Amino acid sequence: MGQLIDLSHPIQDGQAAFPPDPPIRIETTKTVASDGFYFSEIFLGSHHGTHLDAPFHFLPDAPTLDRIPLDRFYGPCRLVDLAPGGNLPPQTPLTLDMLLPHADSFVSGQRVILRTGWYEQFGNPGYFTALPSLSAEAARWIAATGIVLLGMDMPTPSLDEATETHHALLGAGIVVVEGLNNLHRLPAEFLFVGFPLNFVGGDGSPIRAVAVTMDT
Repeated sequence: MGQLIDLSHPIQDGQAAFPPDPPIRIETTKTVASDGFYFSEIFLGSHHGTHLDAPFHFLPDAPTLDRIPLDRFYGPCRLVDLAPGGNLPPQTPLTLDMLLPHADSFVSGQRVILRTGWYEQFGNPGYFTALPSLSAEAARWIAATGIVLLGMDMPTPSLDEATETHHALLGAGIVVVEGLNNLHRLPAEFLFVGFPLNFVGGDGSPIRAVAVTMDT
C-alpha cells in the first residue's frame, strides 16, 4: 500500500461553520475522575468542515446518503490542479475554459478533485465568503462528463451561482466533496477514501477524507 495523506481539516469545539450554520459544539459531559470514563456530546451540522453532499441536499426526490452505493466514496481519483505551484486569488471564477485543458481527467465513472489552494485559508475570516467559485456553465459541463465524485478545497462549489451549480452536479448523481485539505501533497492519480456516516435520509455528512498514493 502507498502513503496515506489526510485530506481532512481538524474539527474542534467552537469552530466556525458556513454561515448561517451554528458553530460546532463539543462538550465533555463525563470524565474518568467523576464517572470512570470520558464521554462527549457533539453538536454539528451535516455539512461541517470536510464533508460531502448527497444529491438529496438540494433535490428532494434524489438519493439520500444511505441510498448511495459505497463504491462512490472509494476508488481511483485524479487531481486537477488549477493553480500549479501556487494558489488562486480570492473570488476567482472557475470557468469552463479553465477546465477544458484537463478534459482527459473528466471521464465517465471517474472521481476528480479540484485544487485551487483555498484550503490554506481555512480558519481565516474570508474562508467562507471570498472563495473561488465554479460557474454554472462549468458545473453543467462537469455533470455531462459522467464522473461520479467531484471534490474541491472550497467549502462549497460556488457563492454566486450556488443553486445552479449544486443542481447541475447533484442532479447528475455526482457526490460532491467539499472542504478538502492538503491537496498540494497529492500526485496526479491516487486512491480516494471518504466514507460518510450512514445517516438514514441524510443530506450530507462530515468525512475523514484520505488519499492513498499508488505504489510505483
